[in-house]
Amino acid sequence: MSALTSTVGTDRKVPFSRRLRRLPLLIGVALLLIIMIYPVIWMFLGSFKTQPEFLNEPFWSLPQQWNLDNYISAFVDGGLGIYIRNSVIAVFPSLAMIILLGVAAGFALEVMVWKGRGTVLIAFLIGIMVPVQMILLPLFTIYFNLRLTGTLWPLIITYIAIGLPLTVFMMATYMRAIPREIFEAAAIDGASVYRMFWSIALPLMRNAIFTVGLVQFFFIWNDLLIALTFTSRQDLRTIQVGLLNFTGEYGAVDYGPTFAAISVSVLGTLLIYLFLNQRVMKGLTAGSVKG
Repeated sequence: MSALTSTVGTDRKVPFSRRLRRLPLLIGVALLLIIMIYPVIWMFLGSFKTQPEFLNEPFWSLPQQWNLDNYISAFVDGGLGIYIRNSVIAVFPSLAMIILLGVAAGFALEVMVWKGRGTVLIAFLIGIMVPVQMILLPLFTIYFNLRLTGTLWPLIITYIAIGLPLTVFMMATYMRAIPREIFEAAAIDGASVYRMFWSIALPLMRNAIFTVGLVQFFFIWNDLLIALTFTSRQDLRTIQVGLLNFTGEYGAVDYGPTFAAISVSVLGTLLIYLFLNQRVMKGLTAGSVKG
């Protein structure tokens, strides 16, 4: 009986000691969550405050009224809807072309056998190392001579050119993990190269495509430098450039609509990430194909 009691007591002490050793880690994680989440909550609460509340009340105070006046003002007076429309027009066609061309190039570089594919892959890797700031002025001169300034085409073309090198490299890496026997069996069965690409490579690369696509989406959607360089008119501004110039009459900052516009941008991208989070995790851990 005494032996049984001592065993039970030991079993009870072990979990408590383990929890005690993990206490500093849990405290650190809790502090990190507070540091990360508090600015988002403060920004969201600020989107409901009026201008006098921002100027006269402490920053930690809650809004006195909970209404959507600031959001309505951001869309109606601030032109937030136009900025979102321009971002959608510039981002999603660019993202579609980046993914399609990147997957096709990765397939050609890793699955198909042809002379010079190693040189082409090195050329894409060199493209990753080229700083964006170095090519903005030459690109602006080219777009001006081609009379593309004053449209969203410079943004679309530049996003595709900048996003392709990293996408091709990552897609080639993921494609390398697919066993060659799958494509060899398909070739023996009479499948063409296009058939192997659409029916074999794309389905097997689905999670990787979601991962790379989400990474490129966040990069393009949050871009400020390129959009600020190539958008000279107010009706062509993307959401990030629009937020940079989100001021009221006589250049004064109206904090309520500004916080509302920032909340729409931040919370929208956050919801997209949370919705596709599992896909991203599967794509990051993908490294082999079983079967």
